[in-house]
Amino acid sequence: MKRVFILTGEPSGDKLAAKIISKLKEKEPNLELLCLGGENLKAMGIKSIMNINDVTYLGFTKVIMNIFSIIKKINTTVDKIVEFKPDVLFSVDSPDFTLRVAKKVKKKLPEIKTVHFVAPQVWVWRKGRVKKIKKFIDHLLLLFKFEKKYWESEGVSCQFVGHPLLEKTIKSKIDINQLIGKNKAIISIFPGSRLSEIETLVPILINFIKLMNSEYEDFLYVFHTTNNQRKNLEKYFIGAEIKNFEIINDDEIKKHVLKKSIFAIAKSGTVSLEISNEKIPSIILYKMNFLNFFIIKLLVKIKYANIINIAAKKVIIPELLQSNCNSKKIFKEVKSFLDNQDKITDQIKNTEKVLDDFRTKTLPTDLAAESLRKIIFF
Repeated sequence: MKRVFILTGEPSGDKLAAKIISKLKEKEPNLELLCLGGENLKAMGIKSIMNINDVTYLGFTKVIMNIFSIIKKINTTVDKIVEFKPDVLFSVDSPDFTLRVAKKVKKKLPEIKTVHFVAPQVWVWRKGRVKKIKKFIDHLLLLFKFEKKYWESEGVSCQFVGHPLLEKTIKSKIDINQLIGKNKAIISIFPGSRLSEIETLVPILINFIKLMNSEYEDFLYVFHTTNNQRKNLEKYFIGAEIKNFEIINDDEIKKHVLKKSIFAIAKSGTVSLEISNEKIPSIILYKMNFLNFFIIKLLVKIKYANIINIAAKKVIIPELLQSNCNSKKIFKEVKSFLDNQDKITDQIKNTEKVLDDFRTKTLPTDLAAESLRKIIFF
């Protein structure tokens, strides 16, 4: 029986990995699987060697402060993988963690096949990583077509499979009115899946809602979170004196809520693709401490934070970063959309043009799963 270890480092990677492994198991149900994953992989009955929250960090200073703990967790993960002796190590995203693990595993188990999904963004910074990564990663699965040139130029085996978040996956019918109340227009809010993101953004977003409530009466603000972060999110609403909000952590319900939303506010990340794919107008938020932001500004080679804007080489989805990420500016930006239908229409039209270039004829999860299956068995 073939063995596969699935390695993730944060909830978004866990979600992507689960989509692909689910498709893989449809064709190869007898695989022996072990992971470092979150709630999505666990829901499939795959045992995780540790809690994914123990390896999720945000920002350079956060990493520096936890460097010895991180090194210990990397080494523990390597030992567990080596002990499992998989035929394939399938790592997803979180390159600062997953690729460090993959490098060490490859050194200890040279015969293992290593596949990584969501390539490091070498087109943003640290292009020199390409030469290093090709020494221990056998095959890369790419989210975006434009990434291929960076890897193929160094002879790295890679395949453009597309982004699973662009797949239409809603099958069940859920009456969300019974879950979140009736007669309210929904604004979906995605404050991030990491504790540090929640701690930074949620107080700002609560003040934003208060500003909105002074101007509008008919909105319900639905915060999308994970099982692990729900309690951390809830505590910010104690004594906040706002009632028109809900917190949801069920993935199926989240999909239906997003589909019914009239607007979305999201921390910068892959969720923006999911929002755009549902043709929901949105804005992007991002805020970190000054030192982290200063370091990133010195290193990055691109002008925008959001992948839609990066691909378009212009602002399609407004980005409120750092000092601009405050309740008053969020309110002003959201109001400018709600009061101008043409602005909403233009954004949706422009995002669709970008997404057309991201899409594949075959479902991304099918492409990724088949690519992984071939590497396992051939």
